[in-house]
Amino acid sequence: MNPEEVREFIRARYGDIAEGGPRALNPTPAAKSCCGGDDEDEMDADEMARRMGYAAEDLVAVGEGANLGLGCGNPQAIAAIRPGEVVVDLGSGAGFDCFLAARQIGEAGRVIGVDMTPAMLRKARENATKLELGNVEFRLGEIEHLPIADSTADVIISNCVINLSPDKPAVIDEAFRVLKPGGRVAVSDAVMVRKLPDELLVSKELLSACAAGAATVQELTEWLGAAGFVDIRITLKGDSRELIREWAPGLGIEDYIASAYIQATKPGRCCV
Repeated sequence: MNPEEVREFIRARYGDIAEGGPRALNPTPAAKSCCGGDDEDEMDADEMARRMGYAAEDLVAVGEGANLGLGCGNPQAIAAIRPGEVVVDLGSGAGFDCFLAARQIGEAGRVIGVDMTPAMLRKARENATKLELGNVEFRLGEIEHLPIADSTADVIISNCVINLSPDKPAVIDEAFRVLKPGGRVAVSDAVMVRKLPDELLVSKELLSACAAGAATVQELTEWLGAAGFVDIRITLKGDSRELIREWAPGLGIEDYIASAYIQATKPGRCCV
């Protein structure tokens, strides 16, 4: 697929999830999205979130409908979000991480969620209205072309979305552009620790399952450095095998893909 075909494929798949909930996507018996499946014995959205590292109080705080069980970690755990900051969430989905960030920034801060799927945006905006959050907004856009001005954000978060992009260096360049000097990246994403077999590497279903499009630690490090980031840290999560196995049961992708926390800083001095 060319880059635009990839985007349309991903947009359609995650649009289905937005319309039908975390169990809506079941392209094949063995390849789903990075959310659960639809068998009764598989993890539901709340259990998926708990295994990613979210606390029970997080699930209560965001209300019903925001947690779709999507992701591979908890970027909130490494973001160190402070009152008054501007937070940008790449691939904000139904708003889960945005709503958690909104609790930390207070009325003086702002959260901007960006998603390319109109159905997800509608769901996120509905959820924000129910929660009566005035410090959160959602914008339609691609993460390779962020609809955000230069030097806007103090921190950029994302949860297992960058791997879905057909142009990851562009995503990283855009993150650098919209961050203030001294701003930081705090991302959870899937990374490739061993090359997938060719028949899995070209699978469209495994692309939407956050596996076939995953980059290596070396590639991500090089792209972050080329964009201008410093203090680059990519930490593999040793407890992610079981979670990743759920994305494509029986295919063994947990031997090739791992969840990782990705952190980096834009040089300069930031004043909040």
